[in-house]
Amino acid sequence: MDDNNRVTVKIYGQEYTIAGDKSREHIIKVADYVDMKMHEIAKVVSGVSMSSLAVLSAVNVADDYFTAIEKLSSLKSQNEQLEKDSKHYVQLWDEAKKSFLQYKEDAQVSIEQKEELQRMFNEKIVELDRTNTSLKHLEAKYAALLQENEELSNKLKAQQEDRISDSSALEELEAKCKDMENSFFDLQMENIRLKSDLDKYRKLVEDKRLTD
Repeated sequence: MDDNNRVTVKIYGQEYTIAGDKSREHIIKVADYVDMKMHEIAKVVSGVSMSSLAVLSAVNVADDYFTAIEKLSSLKSQNEQLEKDSKHYVQLWDEAKKSFLQYKEDAQVSIEQKEELQRMFNEKIVELDRTNTSLKHLEAKYAALLQENEELSNKLKAQQEDRISDSSALEELEAKCKDMENSFFDLQMENIRLKSDLDKYRKLVEDKRLTD
């Protein structure tokens, strides 16, 4: 045994030379602990022999040792449980972050869809305005054509002698009126279709606003 590991200590008034592979500080600490235990027991149990005092001290030291082991085992179990709980909470946190990111992604998609619906809705409004403007122009032309037709009819009644020429002009004007009526009807149908589309997009925008 290395001389550096030989330590002279005093236990219950007696000097002992203890050798070991532990450090000097460790050996002194152990000896002081045993000395303290022997003095504690001597205060409680008086009149016992040195050997009995040593046995009782050994029993107390052993009890302290096993108690410490039990506490250490309990602390290890608690630490393992804490590690499990920590992993569980980390997992919950990761799941919460994933859910939040998914929510943000869904919200962004919802915003984009809403913006697209709003854009289409605005386009339909512009298209409907243009159609209404065209419809008003066509109505004005149609009214003017009816007026012209009425004036021509009155003129034909007053000029019966030029019946053939006026009849051809009347047929031409009636053909124009027919074409104008067809165009007017087509434009009205387009206006109805646009209004229907506009109502549909307006409902989609409102539904999207309510879901958000």
